[in-house]
Amino acid sequence: MGETFLEDVAASAVTIERRLGVSRREFMQFCAATAATLGLPAGAEAQIAKAVERAQRPSVIWLHFQECTGCTESLLRAEHPTLEKLILDVISLDYHETLMAAAGHQAEAARKAAMKAHKGKYVLVVEGAIPMRDNGIYCKVGGHTAMDLTRECAADAAAVIAIGSCASWGGMPSTDPNPTGASSVGQVLGKPVVTIPGCPPNPYNFLATVVHFLTFGSLPAVDELGRPKVAYGRIVHEHCERRAHFDAGRFALEFGDDGHRKGYCLYKLGCKGPETHANCSTIGFGDVGESNWPVACGHPCIGCTEKGIGFAKPIHAVAQLKGMSPPATYPRIVEQQGQTSFAAAAALAAIAGAAAGATAMLARNLGKSDAGQESPKASEPPRGQGG
Repeated sequence: MGETFLEDVAASAVTIERRLGVSRREFMQFCAATAATLGLPAGAEAQIAKAVERAQRPSVIWLHFQECTGCTESLLRAEHPTLEKLILDVISLDYHETLMAAAGHQAEAARKAAMKAHKGKYVLVVEGAIPMRDNGIYCKVGGHTAMDLTRECAADAAAVIAIGSCASWGGMPSTDPNPTGASSVGQVLGKPVVTIPGCPPNPYNFLATVVHFLTFGSLPAVDELGRPKVAYGRIVHEHCERRAHFDAGRFALEFGDDGHRKGYCLYKLGCKGPETHANCSTIGFGDVGESNWPVACGHPCIGCTEKGIGFAKPIHAVAQLKGMSPPATYPRIVEQQGQTSFAAAAALAAIAGAAAGATAMLARNLGKSDAGQESPKASEPPRGQGG
C-alpha cells in the first residue's frame, strides 16, 4: 500500500511538471500561498492541489468591452508559476479575444460551442464597462451589443466574475459626462456578481477567486459590493509602509520636496489609501515584492477599487479618513479664509473700540487705586524714626 502511495505521488509530480512546467515543490508552495491569500485554514493547500491536479478543467468564457486590456496584460505578467501556463492548463480558456488564435466567425463559433458543451458549468469573466445608452450601440462584437452578449453568456454560467474597475462599477469609461452610459456587469444583469476591481487589479486576487471555485465549487465570501473579503476587507492605509509617517505627522507637501524624497506620507498630495479597500500594499505587483505598487513608487493611491473615488474624485483631493485621523495640531494644506461683510466689519470695529476704551478706563482706575493705597504709607515715617 505504501508503494502504491509513493507511485501515485511520483506520477502526480510528473504530471504537474509536464502541465505547468514547475516542480512539485514549487507547485505546493503556490497552493499554500493561494490558501493563505484566501484566508483558508491549515491543510487547505492539499485540497487545492488535489483540485488543480485532478478536477476537470472548468470552461472559461472571457468577454472584452470598454477597457484598455490592462487587466489581461497584468494577468499575463504574473509568475510563480506563470499565469500563461496556469490559466491554460488549470482552466479551459475557450474564448478570449486577446489570447485566442481564432478570429471573426471562427471565434464566435468557439464561444457558442463552449457555451453549449458546458451549459450551466462554465465561468463567465467580463473585462470592461458595458455601454447601455441608446440600447448599447456604442460597443458591438460580431454584430451584437455588449449588453446582449453579457446577458446571453451569463444566462447559463455557473459563475460570473467582473474583473477590473470598468467591469466592476464602470471605471474610467463611466466618468462624467459618460456619453455612452458605461455601466457595470451587475447593472446590466440586474443582480450581484463577484467583482475584482482595480486598474488593473492584482492578478492573484482573480486567480485566488478562480481556484476557490475550482476547489470548493463556490466563489469566496464577498462584501456588499461583491468584492472578495480576503482581498478587499481592509483599507490600503492600514498596511501602508508610509503609515508610520502619517502617525508622526510627516507629510510630503509637493512632489520632489524633501519629505517626498524621504518617503513621507502622501496623504496631503491626495493619497486615497485611507478610504480605499484593497490589498495592494501587502501583495504588490509584478512579483518583485510588496514594495512594487503606486505609493511605494512615490505616487498617491487614486482609489481605483472604490466606486465614487477612483476616476471620480479629483486626483489631488484629500481623502476622507476612515477610522483614523491625524492630530489636530497638524497644519492644514491650505488655511481656510473667511469673508466679512461691511456691516459685520463696522460692528466688529465698534466692539473693538468699546473694548479698547473699557481697557483704558480699567487701567486708569487701577492706577488711581494703586496710588490711593500707596499714598498713606508714603506719608508715614519709617519705623524707629521720628519725634
